[in-house]
Amino acid sequence: MAHTPELPERPSLNGLEATWAARWDEVGVYAFRGDGDRESVFSIDTPPPSVSGSLHIGHVFSYTHTDVIARYQRMRGKDVLYPMGWDDNGLPTERRVQLVHKVRCDPSLPYEPGFVPTGKPTAVSRRNFVELCAQQTALDEQAYEALWRRLGLSVDWSRTYTTIGARAQRLSQRSFLGLLAAGQAYQAEAPTLWDVGFGTAVAQADVEHRPFKGAWHTLRFGDGIEVETTRPELLPACVALIAHPDDDRHRALIGTTVRTPLFDVPVPVLAHHEADPERGSGLVMCCTFGDLTDVRWWRELSLPVRAAIGRDGRFLPDAPEGVPQEPYSALVGATVHTARERVVSLLRADGSLVGEPRPVERPVAFYERGDKPLEIVSGRQWFVRSAGHREVLRERGRELDWQPARMHARYESWVDGLAGDWLVSRQRFFGVPFPLWYPLDSDGEPDHGSPILPTALPVDPASETPPGYTADQRDVPGGFTADPDVMDTWATSSLTPLLVCGADDDPDLFAKTYPMDLRPQAHEIIRTWLFSTVLRAHTETGVLPWRRAAISGWVVTPDRHKLSKKSGSATSPDDLLDRYGADAVRYWAASARPGVDTVFDEAKMRVGRRLATKLLNASRFALGMGAGGQPTAPLDLALLAELDEVVAGATAALEASDYAEALELVERFFWFWCDDYIELVKDRAYGEDDSARATLRIALSAVQRLLAPFLPFATEESWSWWQEGSVHTAPWPVVTGSSGDIGLLRTTVTVLAAVRRVKSEARRSLRWRVDEVIVTCSDARVTALTAAEGDLRAAGAIQTIKYARSDDDRVEVQATLAAE
Repeated sequence: MAHTPELPERPSLNGLEATWAARWDEVGVYAFRGDGDRESVFSIDTPPPSVSGSLHIGHVFSYTHTDVIARYQRMRGKDVLYPMGWDDNGLPTERRVQLVHKVRCDPSLPYEPGFVPTGKPTAVSRRNFVELCAQQTALDEQAYEALWRRLGLSVDWSRTYTTIGARAQRLSQRSFLGLLAAGQAYQAEAPTLWDVGFGTAVAQADVEHRPFKGAWHTLRFGDGIEVETTRPELLPACVALIAHPDDDRHRALIGTTVRTPLFDVPVPVLAHHEADPERGSGLVMCCTFGDLTDVRWWRELSLPVRAAIGRDGRFLPDAPEGVPQEPYSALVGATVHTARERVVSLLRADGSLVGEPRPVERPVAFYERGDKPLEIVSGRQWFVRSAGHREVLRERGRELDWQPARMHARYESWVDGLAGDWLVSRQRFFGVPFPLWYPLDSDGEPDHGSPILPTALPVDPASETPPGYTADQRDVPGGFTADPDVMDTWATSSLTPLLVCGADDDPDLFAKTYPMDLRPQAHEIIRTWLFSTVLRAHTETGVLPWRRAAISGWVVTPDRHKLSKKSGSATSPDDLLDRYGADAVRYWAASARPGVDTVFDEAKMRVGRRLATKLLNASRFALGMGAGGQPTAPLDLALLAELDEVVAGATAALEASDYAEALELVERFFWFWCDDYIELVKDRAYGEDDSARATLRIALSAVQRLLAPFLPFATEESWSWWQEGSVHTAPWPVVTGSSGDIGLLRTTVTVLAAVRRVKSEARRSLRWRVDEVIVTCSDARVTALTAAEGDLRAAGAIQTIKYARSDDDRVEVQATLAAE
């Protein structure tokens, strides 16, 4: 509802973020009501950022995209469920606590009540370490929330969740127990990817390959059989030599046995179609385990295990079965690097090293957060079945509305390439514990096949006692022991749709919000968060967790490298907000095409600040003209017809989550409205023309609402000068069906632009008088120009306009400037 405008003397963007963020929170502008049915709701599965220190400009970039959609849907009349979550468990948090407080976790230590870090390197109990993690994440989350509020995210902060909180733990543990009962979760002794630095297993999805410098070593097996390897230290773990079945050079060897150099262990020569005949001699050393190919061959060829490397990344004290302790003892306790040097030295002395090592750089598997190559070690781990669901997961991917559509290929490629089931256990501390204990036999050995289940959730088996036992029976023969592991962070965050929608504790909310409408996220976690969420939703509910996935690209440097905190290339969001303001930073982010990597560009932010400032000034001008009556003038009706096209186009773009297309359409119209239309009707508006004044206000109302999702602060400020309530809960503009002639408007602007160009080339001001303008155009355009001639003459300071007819649709303009 409009009221008499209260216009500032000098509109300014300064201070708007603090003013309006506080008022929005006070009034509850963005609160989810939950008082309608499912059709009235738009629910968003917001990415919970990892709480690991600070947010960077990449977060601002992608979360702005989500917010634009949330604001648009709210203005379309939807009750928007838009929470914020914090992914606060897992390795990023643990590493931050280790660095900040200089502590490390030693589960064997007793709990120390009231422990306060000293700043000196200290070992602490598991419980103390978890408490420090919780304290640190609480502080970091406050800083995160302050930044999001400053950016203007229209989040309902009353619905904030964490992935380590009691609700998340209960849901995660309940879901795991359901998977266990259904045979979809299982425990197995298996070779797994292992990060030595973090001391934990990692899943296939957490792996990235980086270039790594090494060397090819040629080893002599038996009588003149040469094998190339980059990992000679794994010689004691060798269980076979592998050749391609069609490699004639080794056909006679297949099925025979050769002996390893140094250790003189007999190993078979076997055939496998994945052996590369072009690599070295065509013979490959299979070790348990050097890489995932070794794991596959070990499984498919039923090979034995000869484990040499322990979880600490050092060589085990006992030689693998069948391998003599000498010369293995030279490797005991050595790191991989040291063991390699020692083995090469022994091979050289033994005469089994052919030539000298040749340098090579090759891709090597790393944990995405780690700084050392991954090893593969055997151990008892928890898995969730996923490879067996490959076909239904493909189908789910095809049902999902991908924006942009090409991102579906990344998901399908991941599903097709699954190498095994999802490893969900981590040998860490700050996470959701597996809700199980195991009975111990008389020798103190756990019976993993008979887990003890809890009677209530959530539960911490490391500090709580299972039903039927007492605390003094923990870890003693005949007693019990807790499952020592926690769940992978993706195993908890993959349940965010169920957590947000109240699957366990709010059936009414769940019915109104699930499946959710939107999952926004970056493309690099399609294989992790998106995939795992689809899998969990399938096992829990049998349907997709959301209708659409909107995928953001990365923020990159001019040479196309990703901006990141780790590389030091990420700019502080606070600094950018200080210099340009939230609306300007949001403008830059929203200008990026969905799913496209975008160069970090402060020049674009300057354009955004200019746009926000111009909106304030244009709003002040339009409102200062008075209210007017009804649009009747041909040029005004034409402007409203043009506005109808913009509203229709922006609406269609935002319905498809294409915020960049919508912004481009609205921005183009806004500058046209300011630079051309307002100049054309300014004289009429000053002259109290009802049609011009009414049209100015109609267009202003629409422009403010069209820009509101992108520039929430400038639009709210200018809206407040003349309207009740928030622009962000005002109705989205609709197509009015104006009868105006868009051709009239465009032809008039074409002529005005030509006259301005003549003045500019003559270095005259835009108000310089024009004695005569001759316009050559079609009869239809003459008719259009005649209807707007008064406005055109006023805007161009034109004395006389004459027309010459043409037989085509071109418009030519000749302007004669006044002498003085």
